[in-house]
Amino acid sequence: MTTLTVNISDDRFVKLKEVARGLLVTPEELVTASIEDLLARPEEDFYQAVNHVLKKNLELYQRLA
Repeated sequence: MTTLTVNISDDRFVKLKEVARGLLVTPEELVTASIEDLLARPEEDFYQAVNHVLKKNLELYQRLA
């Protein structure tokens, strides 16, 4: 596992702690979850686009089959 150090302003860190406290997690857990969510989005967006195209062209694909 790699450790990453990030510099944020004191104001942002206070806000991060407040949000984390509200979610009942540590600031580190919140940041980790946020990174994981961000990295998962492109794949989700791709599958949403594929599903949209397939639904949009379903009739055409059925005629071609």
